[in-house]
Amino acid sequence: MERPGAAGVAVRLRNGIHRCHGQQLWLHQLLRLLLIWSLALAGVDIFSIRNKKDIHTVAHVTVIVLGDWITAVLVFTGASASASVTILFTKDTHICRVYSRLACGQFALSVVLAFIVWLLGAASCFSGFWLLVSFL
Repeated sequence: MERPGAAGVAVRLRNGIHRCHGQQLWLHQLLRLLLIWSLALAGVDIFSIRNKKDIHTVAHVTVIVLGDWITAVLVFTGASASASVTILFTKDTHICRVYSRLACGQFALSVVLAFIVWLLGAASCFSGFWLLVSFL
């Protein structure tokens, strides 16, 4: 298991949570992958602007569309798994009432934000798909 980031450790230590749950860890790792993917695309855009290169070719757009679809599906799975754990903690087992130091509000907020990220990624996927179809 990979070590979590410094911000995640600081939040867990502040709240007294020393162990991250599997689905929340999966969501964190997926969002790190999404950040790396977005930074890579930004680097390609900066490179193409500085060197006046055209990246609107079928090969480039296909790679971008496939990467967007893969990251969108992975973020959706992570958000859904985190939502199920949050519902389990808050509604089914009432762990949040028993352990007041558990940050259930932050779990719910992270799930909502993950679904917002997924919606924006899905919009990017569909626009990229239509751009790819327009080339064919």
